[in-house]
Amino acid sequence: MASSSPTTPPALPRHTARETERTETRFDRRLAKILVHATNVFDEKGYTGASMRDLSRSSGMSLAGLYYYFESKEKLLYLIQKHTFSTIVERLHERLDQVEDPAERIRMFILNHVEYFLANQKAMKVLSHEDDVLRNGLGSEIASIKREYYRICMELLDDFKRAEGLQFSSRIAVLSLFGMMNWIYTWYNPRADANAKELSRQMGDIFLQGICAPRKTKKKRSAVTN
Repeated sequence: MASSSPTTPPALPRHTARETERTETRFDRRLAKILVHATNVFDEKGYTGASMRDLSRSSGMSLAGLYYYFESKEKLLYLIQKHTFSTIVERLHERLDQVEDPAERIRMFILNHVEYFLANQKAMKVLSHEDDVLRNGLGSEIASIKREYYRICMELLDDFKRAEGLQFSSRIAVLSLFGMMNWIYTWYNPRADANAKELSRQMGDIFLQGICAPRKTKKKRSAVTN
């Protein structure tokens, strides 16, 4: 009588996980291209003036396919904003981990911001012009990422202030720094202006010298007695 052996379930094909990974990678690449096309359309026509048909025509995806994956142009704007802000914050964390000096950490913040803005000017223009469009929970998620970015900058300024024994409003300093950096796309000319690294250095010099400048106090007039 032949001995029986326990039945084992059939093994899954070894390539299943690999194929899934390849499928996801292809989708990620396709998504990235669609977001680039959507950014170009929003930049050219504005969010209000752009239609899903415009986005379909630009991306090469059928209108039905676009609606299947993204539901609305608001979802595409949300994905553009999420990708942009998440990328900036992730890169910033990686770079700050390599720097300890408080002043150099502020300079790294400026460099990280300016580099991304100059490399993605259309996306930054769309974000600056359409920052209050998102609704139904999408806007709150983006606002949360923005708050984290603001908080990081505030902490960098507070650390620098303590290290140097300075007195200034961190809030005003942070908002002034963002005002300096966020509108680069309106005036930057690569033929006349420095590259991102040099531009960041100059902006860092101006900003740090400004917050380190000694405060002038008004001299009190001495009382004159007759």
